[in-house]
Amino acid sequence: MSDYAVTNPATLERVAEYPGASDEDVQRAIAAADGAFRRWVPTTAPADRAALVHAVARLHRERREALADLVVREMGKPRAQALGEVDFAADIYDFYADHADEVTGDTPVAHFGGEGAAVVRRSPLGPLLGIMPWNFPYYQVARFAGPNVVVGNTILLKHAPQCPESAAAIEAVFRDAGAPEGVYVNVYASNEQAAAIIADPRVRGVSLTGSERAGAEVAAVAGRHLKKVALELGGSDPFIVLSTDDLDATVRAGVDARLDNNGQSCNAPKRFIVVDDLYEPFLERFTSVFSAVTPTDPTDDDAELGPLSSLAAAERLQAQVDRAVEQGATVVAGGRRDGAFFPPTVLTGVEPGTDVYGQELFGPVAMVFKVADEDAAVALANDTGYGLGSYLFTTDAAQADRVADRIEAGMVYVNLVLADAPELPFGGVKRSGTSRELGMLAADEFVNRKLIRTA
Repeated sequence: MSDYAVTNPATLERVAEYPGASDEDVQRAIAAADGAFRRWVPTTAPADRAALVHAVARLHRERREALADLVVREMGKPRAQALGEVDFAADIYDFYADHADEVTGDTPVAHFGGEGAAVVRRSPLGPLLGIMPWNFPYYQVARFAGPNVVVGNTILLKHAPQCPESAAAIEAVFRDAGAPEGVYVNVYASNEQAAAIIADPRVRGVSLTGSERAGAEVAAVAGRHLKKVALELGGSDPFIVLSTDDLDATVRAGVDARLDNNGQSCNAPKRFIVVDDLYEPFLERFTSVFSAVTPTDPTDDDAELGPLSSLAAAERLQAQVDRAVEQGATVVAGGRRDGAFFPPTVLTGVEPGTDVYGQELFGPVAMVFKVADEDAAVALANDTGYGLGSYLFTTDAAQADRVADRIEAGMVYVNLVLADAPELPFGGVKRSGTSRELGMLAADEFVNRKLIRTA
């Protein structure tokens, strides 16, 4: 039985299997990516690579319905959100194609002293391995492949085993967009084969989006072989409410952000930290709005919440909630799964030192905390090993700037949620990762920033 298979989480039916790669398949994939890097990149200008990436974006838009249907079946994403993900992926490809001159151009070095000139030139490194997760099958690939193909790197892509159909569809998009053989190669590799790919001297770097455990293992292999590694890992993002002139809108923002992608977003708010004079009304309204959303068939056009990505994911989340209750937490709403469907669940009374206090809850479960003031809110927000995103709601502009500066995270969103954009860098600190994706920073992750000094 292959690890690469589609099991519809809404029905728990195993509907398709794909054979895993043989060791010979893996070697052919590496050779193809290396050959394309050596033949294709030297003969193309950035404008040529940008044209290819624009074509990739266009095909995403033309095939959006079919592409969306694949991920609804693979991991249970509500269909409207799946369509939005395909559109966002297309926007990302277009962004890097539109800015090809900037991501590949020379940067003059001023005030270095002496006569002559100096520039920093961006050169591609070579074949790269991308290890991508199941929660955003198109978006995650776009933010890795888009800038790197424009820069001139070639891509080996190991997708999540539960997403073999969307993985194949992305490779088909690149092929049909005109990518020469080896520019983008999908490989149904095992974890052991992925380690061998990283170790291969022809492969120059690896990017992983996934769990801490996977990140640590990939980083260890990359470190042994002195390869550049980029990691985007988990998060337990705080949603801090210090003041508001529209509590209903603030609650709605929190609900929307927590339920996005069935609650399975690394940068979703998971810890709601509310100042004491707003705590009771916030908890009451948040619980009412949150728990009113019913898990349903993700193929419905108006579905807000589908199943978790798998039965195993739902069982894992249930175990976390049960353990939290054993250790003193209170379930205010929800708390009991039905197959892979998990209802919106609110936990209070989660204390430092308990298991769930330091864990990531990957599903529609929200922990709500009461704090005395700004200092207590910041202390609680930072009392985590994670540092991906964060959300701050306040009517005080000076407080917003002050608190944003104090939060230990890679991103702070003030008075808004779900505001990612192709031009905005994405990434974290601490156990949430080591790199940045999206924006212009992403284009510098896998390049040789070569100094050229002339007399």
